[in-house]
Amino acid sequence: MSIFKSDSLTDKAIALASQVGGSLRHSLPDSAGKLLQTGAALGMARTGTRVAGALIRRNPAMALAAAAGAGLLWFAARRQQKKSEQGVIDGRATRIEAKRAAPRKRAAKKTATSRSAD
Repeated sequence: MSIFKSDSLTDKAIALASQVGGSLRHSLPDSAGKLLQTGAALGMARTGTRVAGALIRRNPAMALAAAAGAGLLWFAARRQQKKSEQGVIDGRATRIEAKRAAPRKRAAKKTATSRSAD
């Protein structure tokens, strides 16, 4: 019997909590919700900077490599953007050099002596 009572108590507690949450949501002004979201965002940013600072202190080479990689990515993106603004089409083109044909062999000129022999 006690199992059924605890289940019903749990259900009642959940219903009560949802009712209180709903009434708080309706009673607080809209700006309070925005302030709460802003505070949560600031808290996450502070925690992130704290973690990043500890990581940089422990692994300065890794932080330097990450910064260099980010710089290279920025540079590549910037170059790609400039190319697209100029209208350059990426593709492959190979230049094919024209081959000169071997010089034609000309027939020997008939000279006056060769004509007289005929």
